[in-house]
Amino acid sequence: MPNNIAHFAINADDVNESRRFYENVFGWSFQPWGPPEFFKIDTGDESNSGMQGALQKRRAIVPGERITGYECTISVSSVDEIAAAIEANGGNIVMKKVTIPGVGNLIFFKDPGGNTVGAMEFDKTGG
Repeated sequence: MPNNIAHFAINADDVNESRRFYENVFGWSFQPWGPPEFFKIDTGDESNSGMQGALQKRRAIVPGERITGYECTISVSSVDEIAAAIEANGGNIVMKKVTIPGVGNLIFFKDPGGNTVGAMEFDKTGG
């Protein structure tokens, strides 16, 4: 069964500057959520809900490797099963499973091409 990209994140050194840029250029709106310098992004309107996104302070999921592109997270039914499939197919887990209360279980992995990607088993109970 295919798994969809469910979330993207923009990593920024200056979160406020990036927020102003995306508000002014694309008309996106931002709501503070969770840790400092973390915003949920609404990329759509009433007629087009858009994709779930976040703007956050730049970090290194893999120590020493700052994320400079958009970060994508794929929705999966089981991060444990996906982690096993990733490793069986030439990828490697770079961040072991973390539970985000009310959101779900998250891992990050590198594909064989060296791209860092997230996989999220969303909490279907709503927290």
